[in-house]
Amino acid sequence: MNITRPQAPFPYDLMPQVPSFTLTSPDLTDGQPMDSRFTQIHDNLSPALEWNGFPEETQSFVVSCFDPDAPTPSGWWHWTVLDIPVTMTRLEQGAGTSDLTLEGPAFHLRNDSREWAWSGPYPPAGDGPHRYVFAVHALDVESLELDDETPATEAAAHISFHCLARAILTATYEVPA
Repeated sequence: MNITRPQAPFPYDLMPQVPSFTLTSPDLTDGQPMDSRFTQIHDNLSPALEWNGFPEETQSFVVSCFDPDAPTPSGWWHWTVLDIPVTMTRLEQGAGTSDLTLEGPAFHLRNDSREWAWSGPYPPAGDGPHRYVFAVHALDVESLELDDETPATEAAAHISFHCLARAILTATYEVPA
């Protein structure tokens, strides 16, 4: 069965506009389907990400991955890593496995799959391609002073008050009907 419904708005179009910087990945191409090894259906690996060109006054980063096309009113948070030190400008493939794979004070928030880790795409079969919006947020504070029980949606609100700039890369994935 093919499900036809309107596409959700792009989430960062609805947020206050901030300058952008560069986010790249050896594993993902902006606007293109991601390899199935990054999905829950297969290896559930988090992709490698690298960023540069952020403002000099940046004090820390947050990395997130959000699916605005999930069949919920609020989308689906797949990954949120807080308190990434300003000296860390990349996450290796598989860094989303646990906090043990992260450097310094960086840590995972629980995603919408209820795990403190990367939760790869697994959209409903026949729901068409979903967008997976990877974002790196450059913040004006070293820490948001949140704990790992903070919901990702709440963290997003805190991020918006401290975001100096944002880098975005969007990949897609779909499960055929």
